[in-house]
Amino acid sequence: MATRRELTTQQHIALHDGLVIPAHPLALDENRQLDEQSQRALSRYYTAAGAGGIAVGVHSTQFEIREPQHNLFEKVLRMASEEVDRAGLTRPFIKVAGICGPTEQALHETDIAIELGYDTGLLSMGGLGHWSEAQILERTVKIAEKIPVIGFYLQPSVGGKVFSFDFWKEFANIPGIVAIKMAPFNRYQTIDVARAVCYSSRRDEIALYTGNDDNIVNDLLTVYRFQVAGQSVEKRIVGGLLGHWAVWTHKAVELLEEVKKARQNESISLDWLTRNVEVTDTNAAFFDPAHAFAGCIPGIHEVLRRQGLMKGTWCLNPHEQLSPGQSEEIDLMYRDYPHLHDDAFVNKHLAEWLE
Repeated sequence: MATRRELTTQQHIALHDGLVIPAHPLALDENRQLDEQSQRALSRYYTAAGAGGIAVGVHSTQFEIREPQHNLFEKVLRMASEEVDRAGLTRPFIKVAGICGPTEQALHETDIAIELGYDTGLLSMGGLGHWSEAQILERTVKIAEKIPVIGFYLQPSVGGKVFSFDFWKEFANIPGIVAIKMAPFNRYQTIDVARAVCYSSRRDEIALYTGNDDNIVNDLLTVYRFQVAGQSVEKRIVGGLLGHWAVWTHKAVELLEEVKKARQNESISLDWLTRNVEVTDTNAAFFDPAHAFAGCIPGIHEVLRRQGLMKGTWCLNPHEQLSPGQSEEIDLMYRDYPHLHDDAFVNKHLAEWLE
């Protein structure tokens, strides 16, 4: 069996304390070719903004990077890894590689990630709808033997599938699972994962992260409490691994720090419920649920384009474009919630990031 490289003690503590982990976008030029200057600028933005990690090769990076005609998977992972190393951070930082596909492909991507210095793999179950839960668990075991794994509950509307409580209990018991990102956009299914982890003997080794872009703040404030074998067990969602946090990241870092203080003081004011709605409202503009999330990647790009971090909203798939009215919705968010954007921070540092 391969020897898995574990997270450092500092990374483990940071992961469980809660991190802002943006899902890294892909910067292209008008010819839909990789824009290396902007790509590197984005990585520099996230490290400078105080993020505790980045996830590369995930949905926001566009799954098409794996297609032979683009062949960008290794290249974009390498560039992000180089920029993190170049930043010379003194705080713990976790490089997360998106890992996809059937077992053979997933193992190949894992090997690339390890070679490039990635600390964990975010293991997507997308596109495996015809697989049984047992087959998916078997695939997970093989990946987790090589690299610490962050599990991923993806909403069915964008290619995920619904899993049983028993699946998540078995999943949590796999050695090498260090976290689970919950993004079913569904309260029932989110509770299933939290409960399953609490039922696992590995509950203290697994950090819960939100990917529920429709409920970010409330997820971060909630204590999940269950009765397990006659004892009360509690678990929190400690941080987020989010496409939403690929924009306005500096403010997201401030938000998570505020949440941590509120959790420590055990005083959650009613104002937090309103703030949850504000963040969800901005997410609706960026992620485009009005058109079944068709504009979610261009929506992220549009915000970064306005800030000067990207040159346009182009995607590898030319059909992925801003939806009708989406740009106007983003205008509205800038007008209604000026306290949520980090334009001033970006503007101050943009020239150095683009060097």
